[in-house]
Amino acid sequence: MKAGFYECDITPAVGMEQPGGYGKAYIQGIHDPLCVRAAVIDDGAERIALVGIDTCELQPAEVMARARRAIEEQCGIAADHVLIGASHTHNGGPFPGLFADDFAAAPDLIRRLVQDYSPLANRLYVDWVLGQVVTAVCEADRRREEALLAVGSGSEGQAGVNRRFRMRNGRSYTHPGKGNPDILEPAGPIDPEVGVLAAWRPNGDLLGCIVNYACHGTIFGGSLVSADWIGYLNSTIKGAMQMAGPAVFLQGAARDITQVDNQSRRENEFGEHWSRYVGARVAGEAIKVLVTAARGELAPVRAAARTLTFARRLPSPERLEQCRRIVEDGIPSGRTETTEWTFAKEIVLLDYLAQRQPEVPVEVQAIQVGPTVFLANPAEYFCQLGLDIKQASPFPFTYVVELANGCTGYVPTEDAFLPSGGGYETVLTAYSNLTVSAGRKIAETSIELARSLSPGAVPQVPQAERVGAPWSYGVLGPDL
Repeated sequence: MKAGFYECDITPAVGMEQPGGYGKAYIQGIHDPLCVRAAVIDDGAERIALVGIDTCELQPAEVMARARRAIEEQCGIAADHVLIGASHTHNGGPFPGLFADDFAAAPDLIRRLVQDYSPLANRLYVDWVLGQVVTAVCEADRRREEALLAVGSGSEGQAGVNRRFRMRNGRSYTHPGKGNPDILEPAGPIDPEVGVLAAWRPNGDLLGCIVNYACHGTIFGGSLVSADWIGYLNSTIKGAMQMAGPAVFLQGAARDITQVDNQSRRENEFGEHWSRYVGARVAGEAIKVLVTAARGELAPVRAAARTLTFARRLPSPERLEQCRRIVEDGIPSGRTETTEWTFAKEIVLLDYLAQRQPEVPVEVQAIQVGPTVFLANPAEYFCQLGLDIKQASPFPFTYVVELANGCTGYVPTEDAFLPSGGGYETVLTAYSNLTVSAGRKIAETSIELARSLSPGAVPQVPQAERVGAPWSYGVLGPDL
């Protein structure tokens, strides 16, 4: 087998927009660089590419398809054999978001809501990032060399915490407040699994690795550019293991998982210290896997994909009219920073978008490397759904990847939409509006794709050829 790794810089400029919410925010400085990191793995018959981008989300599938097609044209890796995932750092550049010129023919109110009150993508930056994705994959492909592969999982149960809680009033809240006495219990699980796929030179040098873990990239905070904890993950592994290439990070099913422990009165877990805390803890588990997992031929390399189509959830005519009034009254009065106005704006934009695209395509992808399968989707995917996929997969190593190859907003579990559910992830917005059953259907399709593939063998630690005789020193004693 062969493997190659490469990374390219995508650090944006000061003054650009910094997406991550429903309104405007701007970059005021650079803390650490952003990168595209790529791995190419070749079993002699097929090649796959795994790509991680330091960005909050991706552009829609039709935009991401440009990079995948260019990779196929330039280095021959089939487009559906390329998995591109966002790290979900909230301190990235203007890659996700709307393009203002797409709304040139829209009514005045819609154009103003997009231009003045919504996060916008920068076309020049988007084109540059897509170009860097192609460069990273093509260079990783060009640098392929003979390699032994290893796969394994660690467990890190303290870095990520579920942010949704069942409350005494019968509802579920997202971030109910640290130490809130009305908290009953978490409304969902965490996934402590740290998945690692690594490639080693025959002489023992570590070429690079792929890491999968579920936790938001919302820790660093502020208005500086940062890869967040994912940057510390990469630098910690590289420093400890003297790794030649990068650690390609693929985000797990982390939509209800952050670093904030709402059941604790501990200081708010934000800033550089906590970003390093999460990155180093996850890296520590990855390093233990790297020095433990047996190396060998992780064949075969395969890929499969299926595209689903979901209708959008839509507001009632009465709610739409109410939201329109809130939006129109709020602009002249300057009341555009409230939660009520923000989500009213999102309903108005959703109505406009749904008239032009009432259904949303969603690609579900499976990438196999021997006994390992990466099951990817473009949603911000709830943790329980990811665990359901893992439990039903026939592969010994199953890693769920969200925000892959596109972006379709929050996709919660169905019970999050019950009267006992809630949290802003279940609220209609222009960003998040797939039908209630979307999460389950994505899980079912992921499991079907995994079952359509046959897991390869897991390398085993070499065993002694024969039973050993006692060591001559070891049988001596005792002397009294």
